[in-house]
Amino acid sequence: MKKYKIGYTTGVYDMFHIGHLNILKHAKELCDYLIVGVSTDEVVEAYKNKKPVIPFEERIAIVDAIKYVDKAVPQISMDKMEAWNELHFDVLFHGTDWKNSNMYNKIEIELNKVGCDVVFLPHTEGVSSTMLAKKIQGDD
Repeated sequence: MKKYKIGYTTGVYDMFHIGHLNILKHAKELCDYLIVGVSTDEVVEAYKNKKPVIPFEERIAIVDAIKYVDKAVPQISMDKMEAWNELHFDVLFHGTDWKNSNMYNKIEIELNKVGCDVVFLPHTEGVSSTMLAKKIQGDD
């Protein structure tokens, strides 16, 4: 697979788990420099209509401490073109669970116009922050 100079991926990273680590590890294997956008609490509340369990400041500190991450930045908008205009990454990485979604089909077209690729990495089945929250609450 192609090796990129600057990669970018985003996420909430609430209740950090092995699926998060897998995406970051695979992304770093495909680029020299990996920037990770961590969704602010406000973005999460607007996008998912729920408040993260772990506050933004703690989530970004966790992501920033991971050896595969070269730079962690706040994701203050879901607009990936806005992020590209600021960061000029060569590739956007995302989990395969979003492949062929209307949202990511549009993002792929927009980023391709500026020479940026979108690479979907394997989604780790059987784990998510939502599943962990339900387990903790005893709703599993």
